[in-house]
Amino acid sequence: MTCIMPHIDRRLTPELRVPSDSVLRRRCRRNLLAFATLVMLVWLAAAPARAEYVERLPPPVAQALKHAGIPPAAAAVVVQEAGAVLPRVSLNAGQSFNPASVMKLLTTYAALDTLGPAYTWKTEALAVAAPAGGVLDGDLVLKGSGDPKLTFEQFWLLLRQLRARGVREIRGDLVLDRRLFDANGITAAEAVPFDDKPLRPYNVAPDALLLNFKSLRLQLVGDAARKSFVVLAEPQPGNLEIVNQIRPTGGAGNADCGDWKEGLHAEVSQHAGRSRLTLNGQYPLSCGEQTWNLGVLTHPQYVFGVFSQLWQELGGTLTGTLRESAPAGNLQRLASIESPTLAEIVRDINKYSNNVMARQLFLTLGAELAEKTDAAPKPVRPADADAALRAWLAQKQLNFPELVLENGSGLSRRERISAESLARLLASAWKSPLMPEYIASLPLTAVDGTMKKRLRIQGVAGQAHIKTGSLEGVKTIAGYVLDRRGKWQIVVFLINHPNAAAAQAAQDALLQWVYERAN
Repeated sequence: MTCIMPHIDRRLTPELRVPSDSVLRRRCRRNLLAFATLVMLVWLAAAPARAEYVERLPPPVAQALKHAGIPPAAAAVVVQEAGAVLPRVSLNAGQSFNPASVMKLLTTYAALDTLGPAYTWKTEALAVAAPAGGVLDGDLVLKGSGDPKLTFEQFWLLLRQLRARGVREIRGDLVLDRRLFDANGITAAEAVPFDDKPLRPYNVAPDALLLNFKSLRLQLVGDAARKSFVVLAEPQPGNLEIVNQIRPTGGAGNADCGDWKEGLHAEVSQHAGRSRLTLNGQYPLSCGEQTWNLGVLTHPQYVFGVFSQLWQELGGTLTGTLRESAPAGNLQRLASIESPTLAEIVRDINKYSNNVMARQLFLTLGAELAEKTDAAPKPVRPADADAALRAWLAQKQLNFPELVLENGSGLSRRERISAESLARLLASAWKSPLMPEYIASLPLTAVDGTMKKRLRIQGVAGQAHIKTGSLEGVKTIAGYVLDRRGKWQIVVFLINHPNAAAAQAAQDALLQWVYERAN
């Protein structure tokens, strides 16, 4: 605002003459000061309204936390409009928390930004010489690049390529090239699973030649009318014997299936040079048909077993055995299979919180950094992936001093990050050209992924893309909410407390509140 001095006709009579120029200037300055004071008072009066909920939780959220027996000190919350400078809600935002699977937001965003959404992995079948007359006179080398989604079906297609190109007999060994990832580190990780359930699929360690998540899909088929029970396995590794000692219980009149997995046990042992999977426990026949996934065998034994099964089914023969040594000489490619794109991989990781795939992606980031910086890249370790992610954060000008990384999946008791850092990460992703791919990878409330069964009848249903995380003593969410006025809100809610398992109602209440109460 400026003062405009009027034109004054000095010929007016004294009675009509206006004040002098100096008087007008003084009055103008006083008016400017008064106007500025008024503006400041209006701003101060409005400021508390804009920050009404800063440093304290919305009442429905606070009430739900109290009901769950979780004090506010055990929670960290940030709510901030996308593109805004200051948050609307900020509680314990700078404190370090275990994020559980919400840590996947960091790994997947870094991967999309570093590798690009079209990035793929390649698995190759190699040999010293081309086959002749249907015979490969030498070893067959399978080389892995860390593909997170080399499924049983994809592996079949790779072997089908070999048969289509005339390979019928392999007069040598099956050699596995797993050198990209640190095999010793992987073996050590596999020997110390996350919990006391080493055969659970989420405990499968990463591998440069990860096949089918190293998992066995057991189909438990109970017939209550006949009181019979069978176990079907897919795949059926040629080097694995399955012994079914499960006792069927109940009958057609028993409608309660309950937590049937808790009544089952599995154990892997060695007998006469072969692996044996022994199943025992009780299975309610009222459960009908159920699926039980187990991570059995070591990575090399699993690949060899599945290869033997499929190669025989395709009419091929292998005279040699399994060998793990660096292939010598110049190798030529006989067949190869390419993974789905990174964009699809990221959707699988985030929507279904796939820990094994996230750990594969984490190490891939380390491998890419090593390839760019080392003349002779060494087998990748988690420390290399940690360094790659921190270098990327520095490049993005994102400083997270509290960050602790172990495997990039959140399946860890060591990993740490703050709600504030996660909000900054989500804000950075929001401004990125990769935002559509990133946000599309997150579970949609009441629609799919880990949010499919949540908030089905609330207004926020279908309006929030939210990554979830859960461990014993940890319950977390983070993502984006499209509020009822059409504005996008960044939401982070981390809980570390023994009663965290009871916190879902509080987190759902925050999502609904953000949707309804947005300014």
